[in-house]
Amino acid sequence: MAKLLQKPLVEQTKSRPRHSHHNGLAEAKNGAVIRKHMGYGHIAAERADAIDMFYQQHFNPYLNFHRPCGVPELVVNTKGKQPRIYRWYATPWEILRQLPDLAQHLGPEHSEAELEPIANAQSDTRAATNMQAAKRKLFSRIQRRWTA
Repeated sequence: MAKLLQKPLVEQTKSRPRHSHHNGLAEAKNGAVIRKHMGYGHIAAERADAIDMFYQQHFNPYLNFHRPCGVPELVVNTKGKQPRIYRWYATPWEILRQLPDLAQHLGPEHSEAELEPIANAQSDTRAATNMQAAKRKLFSRIQRRWTA
């Protein structure tokens, strides 16, 4: 029994760069993108459908087709380290379009011919304005239900 109690229950390990063992990309997106727009508060079950519709109709198309993000490039410096530098900024759709085998990266229900008109339907500024207006409308609707 004493031997069992002396054994540590949790062993700590040191993580290494670019060898992640957790879902760091999703957590980074939650902090930098989702929480920036939606806040840190709890989402009650009765509001989840309205928020999900906002994501599907406004937020996700804005993120995928109109919000640029940095594309990291690994370079080796004189000390042998590989820092990331960001020389190119593009929307996820523009980055995806650069792939030579684009059709293999799209789901069977989507095609380039179907997605291209969505990207070109409005300017980036207009898409951001429309998304913000839809977010204000959603929040005011939620606030009315909350206070009622």
